Amino acid sequence: MANRTVKDAKSIRGTNPQYLVEKIIRSRIYDSKYWKEECFALTAELLVDKAMELRYIGGVHGGFIYPTPFLCLVLKMLQIQPEKDIVVEFIKNEEFKYVRGLGAFYMRLTGSSLDCYKYLEPLYNDNRKLRRQNREGQFEIVHMDEFIDELLREERLCDVILPRIQKRHVLEENNELEPKISALEDDMDDDVPSDEEIIEIDLKENKRDKDRKDRERRRERSRERERREKDRKRDRSRSRDRDRRREREREREKEKEREREKEREREREKEKEREREKERDRMRDREKERRDREKHENGQKTRQTQILTAMFNEMYFSYMLEEILF
Repeated sequence: MANRTVKDAKSIRGTNPQYLVEKIIRSRIYDSKYWKEECFALTAELLVDKAMELRYIGGVHGGFIYPTPFLCLVLKMLQIQPEKDIVVEFIKNEEFKYVRGLGAFYMRLTGSSLDCYKYLEPLYNDNRKLRRQNREGQFEIVHMDEFIDELLREERLCDVILPRIQKRHVLEENNELEPKISALEDDMDDDVPSDEEIIEIDLKENKRDKDRKDRERRRERSRERERREKDRKRDRSRSRDRDRRREREREREKEKEREREKEREREREKEKEREREKERDRMRDREKERRDREKHENGQKTRQTQILTAMFNEMYFSYMLEEILF
């Protein structure tokens, strides 16, 4: 089947169901390890087992857009388009909260406005905590009722653009949907309550509102503490990185200074060697001049000796000639 939608799948809002997920995110899901290893040849029956293994919800994270297993299973459901009864069973599952979250998300993508309100609004009574991975890859806590409220109110969730649905009051005016009944009305008698009962109910509602606001404040404070802690950790990490960079810069400067000192030492050695070479040249020149001078002097002495010898021989020859003649 590869990455194609099943042949008998129905179009959702006039388009291929998989096209509800943006193309770039779809491509990242197809390339992900989880999709290739865990979602290959996955059927509606086997999908239940994979949904039970989920440990958090979320869309994509990181600079390279890594998809979460939750988003991969959402796309797989869009691809195989399970029966509506299976999706409803996902939503009604009270044991595995992430199975319920997966079914609710799929129902919001593919269901009609009436189905969305019909099957998702009862989940407002589920206050269990869910782990959600944000775009930075960090985990945060969100409650099931908050997640359902985001599904019905937000335009984008888990990096998927949610299809538009009709407002609730429009469906009520068209008699397509019953007015929303407060959970308190289940405990009220059919008779008209007395003033004391009304006051008591108001007090309970006020207390419930106060408790809800207190929970929201606690959640907000918890998130704020988590954000501050993350900021402190990030600042400490950046400070350590700056210190390491400075230390590396100092080490590089020291290394450059040592290299410059070695270069200066080599230049000084070369200069000394040049001076020694010049001194040797001067000594050779002086030695050559001395030898030339001695040679010249010896040559003069030799010529003088030759002249004296010639003069002596001439005088001796003249003397011997006179002796012979006379």
